[in-house]
Amino acid sequence: MPVPPSCTPARRPPVPDIEPGLDLGELRVPITRSDVVRYSGAATDFNEIHFSDRHARAIGLPGVLAHGMWTMGAGLRLVTDWIKDPARVRRYQVRFTRPVIVPDTDEGTEVVYTGQVTAVADGIATVTLTATCGEDTVLGAARVEVSVD
Repeated sequence: MPVPPSCTPARRPPVPDIEPGLDLGELRVPITRSDVVRYSGAATDFNEIHFSDRHARAIGLPGVLAHGMWTMGAGLRLVTDWIKDPARVRRYQVRFTRPVIVPDTDEGTEVVYTGQVTAVADGIATVTLTATCGEDTVLGAARVEVSVD
């Protein structure tokens, strides 16, 4: 009996030619205070450092900061846009090195992500990401492993 089309597995998008040294380019992601508040609601993380300068400064921060998980997730978009299939992501790890301070302006700030394939072995490509906000590196040791077979 033939399998109905709705029951057949979806075909994965083809994997681009991949080898170490491949540059994934750059992704610029703006963020404003409004974005931070919306993310707070979606994440149910209502820590005052994400919307109140007064609370942020009371604990020694220079101002309101973006959620670390937002910073991490926004960077993964560089990889998923390149690989065309988020299901290929097998592992993602980062070290948070500096917070993303979001000024109370209409423009907010911008995080710039770049990526490069650093290894390909056993059907897994390792991508090293960098993330900067102004002069500060905000993610360290950021690595994504994606299935390429």
